[in-house]
Amino acid sequence: MSGTRSSSRSRYAPDRGLATRMATTMFLIGLLYVVFVGVLLVLLRGSWPVILLITGALFVGQFWFSDRIAALGMGAREVTREQAPELHGTVDRICALADMPKPKVAIAESDVPNAFATGRGERTALVCVTTGLLRRLEPEELEGVLAHEMSHVAHRDVAVMTVASFLGVLAGMMTRVALYSGLGRSRDSTAGIALILVPVVSAAVYVVSFLLTRVLSRYRELAADRAAALLTGRPSALASALTKVSGEMARIPTKDLRKAEPYNAFWFAPAFSSRESLSRLLSTHPTLEQRLEQLARISARLGEA
Repeated sequence: MSGTRSSSRSRYAPDRGLATRMATTMFLIGLLYVVFVGVLLVLLRGSWPVILLITGALFVGQFWFSDRIAALGMGAREVTREQAPELHGTVDRICALADMPKPKVAIAESDVPNAFATGRGERTALVCVTTGLLRRLEPEELEGVLAHEMSHVAHRDVAVMTVASFLGVLAGMMTRVALYSGLGRSRDSTAGIALILVPVVSAAVYVVSFLLTRVLSRYRELAADRAAALLTGRPSALASALTKVSGEMARIPTKDLRKAEPYNAFWFAPAFSSRESLSRLLSTHPTLEQRLEQLARISARLGEA
């Protein structure tokens, strides 16, 4: 039974490019983290116990709870087989194809047609679809979307993105600590310099970590499309789902899109509250055209086999 399988390997096509990018991103993020904490310790010499306590607590919290917080923020509600038999049946088929443990299955009450996966690994994984997606997609299209989301779990890039995004959160937090720690009230020239440098260093760290995670995020979406298309053998169904979801976004009320937009890194397709959104310039996802072109190439290749 796929739901009881304990091995971390699955039949999703391995992606060396994704593995290399994840390892490189984690190395650079780790290096950036060490440099950032080191600079803080030098600039705020008298506050090193507080710095270590805050960074340690935030890291533990980010790694262990961020996936649950994200799922809660997106309104995910776990459902049983009796409550959503067709959805569970689709997930079961993908698990059988991929030979992987079954994740938790959830539904979010939202008209935004989308899906996401969270979890540090297969044992804590959760796959969620919105009610808007369920209403709009045909069964084979839904299977393609779920196969895409479950490939994130199989390739472990959900966990990598969770950890990689931690440094940006930390940089913002440490800026607030510096600004409100009382340094500005001190007459010590060193404290005054620290008050200026800490926000500057934090901002630089945030920008670098932001760019690193965006580059990885765009590639992992292409990797998930590719893995899902090869696993199901129906890239055209996934392409149809992508086209339908992207087209429906324009019909969703702006207030609903704004609620979904902060979680774009998790979504199957990004939600934008306006066509001129800055998020399009630094997007978490490749363009629809890039995704469809890749799926067309896979379809042609599978047709030739």
